[in-house]
Amino acid sequence: MSTKLSVNLNKVALIRNSRGANLPDVIQVAKDCEHFGADGITMHPRPDERHARYSDIPALKEIVKTELNVEGYPNARFLNMICEVVPHQCTLVPDPPGALTSDNGWDTISNQSMLKEICDRLRDNGIRSSLFVNPDNSMIDGAKEVGADRIELYTGPYAHNYFHDREKAICNYREAAIHARNIGIEVNAGHDLNLDNLNFFISQIPWTAEVSIGHAIICDALYYGLQNVIQMYQYQINK
Repeated sequence: MSTKLSVNLNKVALIRNSRGANLPDVIQVAKDCEHFGADGITMHPRPDERHARYSDIPALKEIVKTELNVEGYPNARFLNMICEVVPHQCTLVPDPPGALTSDNGWDTISNQSMLKEICDRLRDNGIRSSLFVNPDNSMIDGAKEVGADRIELYTGPYAHNYFHDREKAICNYREAAIHARNIGIEVNAGHDLNLDNLNFFISQIPWTAEVSIGHAIICDALYYGLQNVIQMYQYQINK
C-alpha cells in the first residue's frame, strides 16, 4: 500500500484571512494541489476560525476529487457540519478552543463513551473515522475499542528528536504502528513531518496509510514553489 500525501491548507487560509479578502483562494489552491500530485486535502477548522473556516468545508467537498480529510475538536457544531458535508475522513483531535496547535493525542480510555458515540455516528453517515493519538499501545487499544477506523500518530516528538537520534525517535512509533496493524486498525501520521524526516518515518512504517502535512509544505513552497514541493514530498514518501 502506497502512503498517501494529504496537504493541509490551514496556513493558506491563515494568509487569506490576514487581509480580509479571498487571496489566496483556498479552493483554487486545493484544485492546484491535486493537479500537482497531492493524494488528498486536509482542513482543520477551529472554533475561532482563525484560519480554516467552517464555510470552507462544503466548498472543498464540491471540488476535491481525491480525498477530503476534515480534522477538528468534536463539539456539536463541528459534528453537525461533518455529518452534513460527509467528507471521506474525519480526524478527531483533542484540541479545545484556544489551542495554538494539536500537540497531544486522545486519552481514548477516559473518553471512551464519547468517542464511541461519535465514531458510531460517523460510520452511520458513511465517514471514515481517525483518532489523533500518541504512540501508546493502550491508547491504540482504546481507539480500536471505540470503533475508530484509523489512528493518526502525533509525530511532533519524533520530529523534535529526529536529528538527535532518529533510531530512538522512531522506536515508539514503529512499535505502536506494529501494534495497530496487529489489532486491525490502520495508521495515519501527522505533525511536523517534513522533507528531512519524512522518508525515514515511511521507511520504518511503510504501511502508513496517509500523512497529513501543511505547515512544512507551505514553508518549503516559499522557496521552491508549491508544484515542486508536492513532488518533493511525494519523492520522499516513495523513494
